Amino acid sequence: MKKVAFYTLGCKLNFSETSTISRQFEEKGFLKVEFQENPDIFIINTCSVTENADKKCKKIVKEAKKISPNSFVAIIGCYAQLKPREISEIKGVDAVLGAAEKFRLIELLGDFAKEQEAKVLASEITEVKSFNNAYSINDRTRTFLKVQDGCNYGCAFCTIPLARGKSRSNTIESVLESAREIAATDVKEVVLTGVNIGDFGIVDGKRNERFADLVFALDEVEGIDRFRISSIEPNLLTNEIISFAAQSNRFVPHFHVPLQSGSNTILRRMGRRYLRELYEDRVSKIKTLMPHACIGVDVIVGFPGETDELFLETYNFLNDLDISYLHVFTYSERANTRATEMDGVVPMKKRNERSKMLRILSEKKRRKFYEENLGKTYTVLFEEDVEDGKMHGFTENYIRVAAKYDPMLINETKLVTLDQINEVGNVEVLEPEFVYEKH
Repeated sequence: MKKVAFYTLGCKLNFSETSTISRQFEEKGFLKVEFQENPDIFIINTCSVTENADKKCKKIVKEAKKISPNSFVAIIGCYAQLKPREISEIKGVDAVLGAAEKFRLIELLGDFAKEQEAKVLASEITEVKSFNNAYSINDRTRTFLKVQDGCNYGCAFCTIPLARGKSRSNTIESVLESAREIAATDVKEVVLTGVNIGDFGIVDGKRNERFADLVFALDEVEGIDRFRISSIEPNLLTNEIISFAAQSNRFVPHFHVPLQSGSNTILRRMGRRYLRELYEDRVSKIKTLMPHACIGVDVIVGFPGETDELFLETYNFLNDLDISYLHVFTYSERANTRATEMDGVVPMKKRNERSKMLRILSEKKRRKFYEENLGKTYTVLFEEDVEDGKMHGFTENYIRVAAKYDPMLINETKLVTLDQINEVGNVEVLEPEFVYEKH
């Protein structure tokens, strides 16, 4: 029985796909082990969005070969699709598989016999047309359920369409089937994930269904306490979806909505499909219907043409907005994107300074959001996340809560009152009087 280990870089979508591929291996008689347990095979799922993708990939391969010098190393994921030849030249790599091939690892690599040169199995991205169902299981307390893949938007800074292809989706019925399978495993929370999930419904290049209808259908699935929408474009987050979430039994009051810039000038240069006024309207709608809702924001700093004045537009816009936290990305050049040909390049030092400013703002926003919720009662899903004798979990509106460790609480949803913010910035339950709910 060959031992196989997996390592995932990047997003929730990658985690869902790694988990699904790992189950394929187990079904074929392979033994899934941890990275450091001397595996015969390493499968490394890469990301192209994170900075220094090549360095991260090389580092993981180097560590793998230290642990198991004679192992077979296969690289999959977005970076593998974008730079297959480059990756194949990394010392220790035995195979590189692109987007169309990664779900056929076992079929294509057979007995995983090492050869003199690395195998490169990566079709052109235009050949990637089918949707591969995926969800994570047994990896975390929550499950990441992939409902959509690819993107038709082509933003000036983004390589995702080059790495994952055109927008395509599962069907509502197939997603419901996966959700029922997940419910049977006693998972309490499902996170819907994809590249552009609001664009759900495209099969074979034609729109057959809507994301809103998927949300309505999932809300009826028994056995799952919570559904969380991972990230959705502001122009696709409709009033219909927001209004439904406000009265839903299962969809939580947490939205992660990419902004990227608070300057309309920069939004236009980026090729985004909305202006800041629409974004402000989405936030206002959410907060009107769900004042306790958590709103997370993606923002990119240092995009070409972002002057000091335009950055301040973004900073002030975010400062005035009723949001809960930021994910701040420092713009970095990506090959074969329109942004690399634009003028107005921002020096890296300035990009880093702006990132720091927004990260400080994010901490202030998160703190304010947490303070506003003190004294209120929420449901916390506790995880196997223990630090210094404290266990942690998240409320439905995405507040990280610490409580005294109790193994009976792992993967349980409990009603708690939020008492105070501790020294590391989490909300703490001092003397929890848990109301044990029936599940």
